Amino acid sequence: MKVWMTGGLGFVGSNIVQAATSAGHEVMTTAHSTPPAAPICPCARVDMTDAEAVAASVAAFDPDLVVHCAILTGLERLERQRRAGWSAYVDATRATAEAAATVGAAYVLVSTDWVFDGTGHRVAEDEPPNPCNAYGLLKMASELVALERGGAVARVSGVNGVHRARPEAPRTQDPGFGNFLSPLIDELRQGRPFALWEADDINMIATPSLALECGELIVEIGTRRLDGIFHCCGADAVGRMDLARLTCAVFDLDPDLLVPTAPDPEERGTARIPYDTSLSTPRTDEVLGRTATPVRTLLERFRADYEGAAA
Repeated sequence: MKVWMTGGLGFVGSNIVQAATSAGHEVMTTAHSTPPAAPICPCARVDMTDAEAVAASVAAFDPDLVVHCAILTGLERLERQRRAGWSAYVDATRATAEAAATVGAAYVLVSTDWVFDGTGHRVAEDEPPNPCNAYGLLKMASELVALERGGAVARVSGVNGVHRARPEAPRTQDPGFGNFLSPLIDELRQGRPFALWEADDINMIATPSLALECGELIVEIGTRRLDGIFHCCGADAVGRMDLARLTCAVFDLDPDLLVPTAPDPEERGTARIPYDTSLSTPRTDEVLGRTATPVRTLLERFRADYEGAAA
């Protein structure tokens, strides 16, 4: 199978590439910035907001599956630059979905638990979205475009794991729930304390996921040409400190080095952040014939992956 995707050099995207290539598929990704010296798969510079360029790239590769994972990053920027955000999210989704339809490829949009406002708990796939910030709004609008064109939406939540394309890229904590375990592990392994953010106005509860498992689920959804909404996440709703302490147990780290800390206002920013974005997976489990993975199992797999990447 041939997979054309966007964002394959990013964190989640690089794990989709890993999952697809491990399954024997041929992958090509677009790149917004300069690719690394040794990219993980063939890549090309394509402007996602240029529908003609997208269509030409997809037609030239003639894929069986198109996965749209690329995003414009920067929550504060999305709040300020609404027109640029709409173009980068909604117009890009329309361009990739229509290009996929033209060549008869399956289509998967990678989305987020932030399409919800954080007032629910273990929200199912059929719950109507109600975003509270520009990022969630743009993802919700992109989901509608993908679904109306017969595609699939794969929502991820609290994603942690190894960055396949840029394993040495700096990792930092932010108001979201994703990828804060890597800097935590790095600090605690050096015997240094880790200031773990805790506050009422950040994402405090989510459904932790492993980036590689998200990639595997997304590739399966695309391979089977499924449609509708899927929650590609783990089984458990967990708070930040609970996840950090469980990570210490799995990685043999000292939990006493975890220091609950209020976020730095400058780093926190001013955008509204959903508090509880935990998801449930009834439709996903039924359609894929699976049971969502418990968080401890995900962390054990993360440790094996993390240490394998460092070897």
